This record gives sequence, structure tokens and C-alpha cells, in this order.
Amino acid sequence: MSLLRHPLVLRIRRNHALEHAIMHLLSQRDPSLRLVGHSDWNGISLYGEVDTPAVVRAAEQGLARLRAGEVWLRLHPRCGTNFAVGMFLGGCAIYAATETSRKSIVRRLLRMGAYLMGALFVAQPLGMLVQRHVTTAPSMNDVQIKEIRKQQRAGTTIHRIVTA
Repeated sequence: MSLLRHPLVLRIRRNHALEHAIMHLLSQRDPSLRLVGHSDWNGISLYGEVDTPAVVRAAEQGLARLRAGEVWLRLHPRCGTNFAVGMFLGGCAIYAATETSRKSIVRRLLRMGAYLMGALFVAQPLGMLVQRHVTTAPSMNDVQIKEIRKQQRAGTTIHRIVTA
């Protein structure tokens, strides 16, 4: 069995897809909205000021639209996956620029700049590919929203979306 198809990993990938759909729908309603999301095997946590009825609507709509085939909703341009891919590529670029040449510091810095620009150029599209094939799942048929509750912790509003 592929690790990506392991039941626990698949639950996380499905919740991550639903998290992105919710973020898309909430952002369409309020483009200035600032939220951070985190998915795990039991559901999704949204951190930020948003009203609970809007979260409930977005979660229900997002799940229905993903099930209806709107798989683009599972990909988000500001996903942490994109940042992780960019950081990895940036680290590789710096390593390659500094390890492949024993020439002058100026040449190494110029090479590093060029490699970093290349890494930045491919980070976003590569991050979206990683989201599509690794960190989110296309099938939402087995996902159910069990509960949505609002919590306050240390002055932060958290909406917990419990899935099954």
C-alpha cells in the first residue's frame, strides 16, 4: 500500500483539501479576511476572526462542491506546501551555489542569486503540483462534517471543524 493511500494519511489529505475549499469560499466572501488553517486526521482548525455561520456555510458548500467535481478548490496559492517547496528549493540552490565552485566570493554570490531566482520561479507551480498529487486528495466521498465549534484561546478565535 502506498503511504499516500494509508487511511490516516488519506484522512489528512482529504481534510487539507476541504480546508482549502473553505478558505477559497471565505476569501471570496471577504477578500481582506486573514485566516490560518491547519488540517489533521480528525479535522481542520481555522485561526482568525470570522463568524461561525460563515464557516458552517463555507464548510458545507466546500464539501458539496468538491464532491461535485470542483477539484480546483483543493489547491490554494497561499498553502504552506508552496512555502515548504520554496524553502527546500532555496536551500538546494544555496547549497549548489556554494558547493560547486571554489571560485571567488563574488562569483559564488552571483551564482547563488541566479540559482535562488530560478528556485523562486519554479516554487509556486511546483508547490501546486505537490498539493495536487501529495498533500491533498481528490476524492471526498467518504468525508463527513460531524461538528463545527468556535473556541477562544489566548485571545485567538479558533473554529474547529471535526470530520469523519
